[in-house]
Amino acid sequence: MIRLADLSLRWKIPLRVMAAVMGTAIAVTTALVAREYDELRQNLEGHARSLGKVLANTLVAPVLHDDVWRAYEILQSARESNPPSPELQANIVLVTDASYRVFVSTTPRKFPIGSSPAELGGAYAELRARISHHSALEQQIIEPSGSSLYFVMSPLVADGVILGHVILGYSKTSFLPRFLGLVGRAMLVTLIVLVVIMPVSWVWARSTGAPLLALAEAMRYVPDRLDETTRLALPDNQDEIGQLGQAFSRMIAELRKKQELEAQMLASERLAAVGRLSAGIAHEINNPLGGMLTAIKTWQRHGNDDALANQTMARLERGLQQIRNTVAALLVETKTQDRPLEPADIEDVLILVEAQAQSRSVTITLAGGLADELPLPATLVRQILLNLLLNAIAAADEQGHVKLEIAASDGMLRLAVCNDGQHIPDEQMTYLFEPFATGRAQGHGLGLWVVYQIVRQLNGGLTVDSEPGCTSFHIEIPYAQGQ
Repeated sequence: MIRLADLSLRWKIPLRVMAAVMGTAIAVTTALVAREYDELRQNLEGHARSLGKVLANTLVAPVLHDDVWRAYEILQSARESNPPSPELQANIVLVTDASYRVFVSTTPRKFPIGSSPAELGGAYAELRARISHHSALEQQIIEPSGSSLYFVMSPLVADGVILGHVILGYSKTSFLPRFLGLVGRAMLVTLIVLVVIMPVSWVWARSTGAPLLALAEAMRYVPDRLDETTRLALPDNQDEIGQLGQAFSRMIAELRKKQELEAQMLASERLAAVGRLSAGIAHEINNPLGGMLTAIKTWQRHGNDDALANQTMARLERGLQQIRNTVAALLVETKTQDRPLEPADIEDVLILVEAQAQSRSVTITLAGGLADELPLPATLVRQILLNLLLNAIAAADEQGHVKLEIAASDGMLRLAVCNDGQHIPDEQMTYLFEPFATGRAQGHGLGLWVVYQIVRQLNGGLTVDSEPGCTSFHIEIPYAQGQ
């Protein structure tokens, strides 16, 4: 069973608003009905008191002269045949003498002249007791318990002497039809108001809860899927919820920066460890490798003319030379002395990769270029461009396209190489710049490793954007202006 506290805010807020609206409507309706009931009761009592006083004053003379017929005519004239307000019509009108015996009544069959109403018991006996214990000259309203009637007693007074009482009996339910009609109208008005207000309240409550729901949805992506929070419409207004949304956005931005820094630190530590390992291995390989190449050169210079032996030695030399080139690629070092980078260096690199591009029918376009020489080591920058272009040509589709962009301004050299081949999967991005990490059957996976090492030694930055149809490598290398 689902508890109300466990419901989503998209239901909880509207339901609570609806409950508040309905509770308010019911409370207002109840208060109005109670007020109308009190007004009906006060009107009835006021009418009864006024009628009692009028009859008491009018019946003094008939009672003094013992004129029963005249008293009966007065009582009958006080009753209306078709009253506009039936609830104000007295059900019973009695005139008693000082001994509580009937002098005249509108219902003589039930209350014969000279009889005592107390003989009927119940409410009339209670009236007799109240008269006996009450000698004041003011009116009384008496509601006997267990009776459907309540009474208004008005004393008949002549020269300060109580001659008897005029007793008006009213039904407690006489105004019930009017009261029920009032309740019905009030309920109808309340229902109409609810029909109008409740949809508006529902929409308002849903719109009020929408920013909180957006925040709750965004929190589900923390911390594993921070990029998905950018696609959500977080509140940005200036109220408390908007301030919470802005704080959450700042928190997401900080978490994203933290994750990027952690990824960079992890990659740097991994690459540094691999570099140290590679340097150690390369050092241990180069020593015996140099000796073996020297021995082969000595054989070739002073050996015999055995064709098979010379052929074998040539193959050994090519294999060992390939090993030396591979090891040299792992030991990229910045040359302390090198000439500045010139516009001609860009042309040289394009000429070097032209044959490889033609073999795969790949078109290379150049955007931008260098206007003057830059105080950057030409050999290293050429190596960066050469490796990136060769990788781009190999990754591009057959008859595809590779674009090279070059710009230098504000002390920064910006290089971008883009190819239209298959994009790099996300799982491969993490290991992209590690040695021997290649997604192709050809190549040893050292090109990007060399590029990364050179860019880092030149205090530059390297980023990769890979989407279907375009994989771009962006490099920024600072240089000293004015040199």
